[in-house]
Amino acid sequence: MAQPALDRIIIGDCIEEMRRLPDRCVDLVFADPPYNLQLGGDLTRPDQSRVDAVTERWDHFDAFEDYDLFTHSWLEEARRVMKDEATIWVIGSYHNIYRVGGMLQDQGYWILNDVVWRKSNPMPNFKGTRFANAHETLIWALKSKDQKRYTFNYAAMKMLNGELQMRSDWTLPICSGAERVRDETGAKAHPTQKPESLLHRVILSSTNPGDVILDPFFGVGTTGAVAKKLGRRFIGIEREENYAALAKERVARITPLPEDELHITKSKRQEQRIPFGTVVERGLLSAGDKILSPDGRHVARVRADGSIATADAAGSIHQVGAHVMQAQACNGWTFWHYKTADKGLAPIDVLRRKVREEIER
Repeated sequence: MAQPALDRIIIGDCIEEMRRLPDRCVDLVFADPPYNLQLGGDLTRPDQSRVDAVTERWDHFDAFEDYDLFTHSWLEEARRVMKDEATIWVIGSYHNIYRVGGMLQDQGYWILNDVVWRKSNPMPNFKGTRFANAHETLIWALKSKDQKRYTFNYAAMKMLNGELQMRSDWTLPICSGAERVRDETGAKAHPTQKPESLLHRVILSSTNPGDVILDPFFGVGTTGAVAKKLGRRFIGIEREENYAALAKERVARITPLPEDELHITKSKRQEQRIPFGTVVERGLLSAGDKILSPDGRHVARVRADGSIATADAAGSIHQVGAHVMQAQACNGWTFWHYKTADKGLAPIDVLRRKVREEIER
């Protein structure tokens, strides 16, 4: 498989430039496409001052049909460059996200979640003619319905959320203050710059260090900045040269986190499987050693092949544990204990963790 050049910003049309990328070369796509806001004129506050809204030409399409053709084309190329285990995030407002979502499904993507980004400090509705638009929607999708494997760092998201399961409604502030990229006049450089906190959550949840992230609408480089900080690689595509120049400067100022600070909390299903036999092979327990139930009532002897035996049963640590407990199932790693030199009994899971740490070094 050909490998594209990484950690770079490509200036050009996203569809044309994605066509130059090899098949199956990225682990994640994050896309913040034009919203096609269809503004009929300037927005003003009650005091008649002008609201700095999205008026740039890149957000203008003559008709919905033109926007749909554009969306279909870039989604098609994004799907081609995604690896078979990759996922895609697309963010939008009510102006475009429903059209994008429909086309994702039409092209064979499989939606995992729609995430509501609830803005803690949204712009008010100055005219008072409708509800204030206080959220945007992100769609997270697989490359296909049949995709069996993809990255989701569930336990890390739970830890990020105070050890509570992360939900699909995220309350985060809009980009402001020192994080806002500004042009040479001091004005905000990009009207829809996303906060780094949003990309931190997206990237941490659905990639691993070293993964390649494609952002076909790179803007002023939030995806690249967060990717570099978190030890990921990136490819950014941006057609506006002024945005690309600001993004390049911004990303260059980022210092990646040290490798040991990139380790995240892993869920049980993400951990490498360690058979009890590996504990025996490595001499942490030996054939003939005794292991005991927590209360010491049941004793089994370790055998050379990683099975264990009591007076009336033999089998795996789980099978024999269930037998002595007269239960349908048993987690042998936590049920069976061994005698330590100085701390009394400890669960044999301690030995499994020791093996896993050695393997992952």
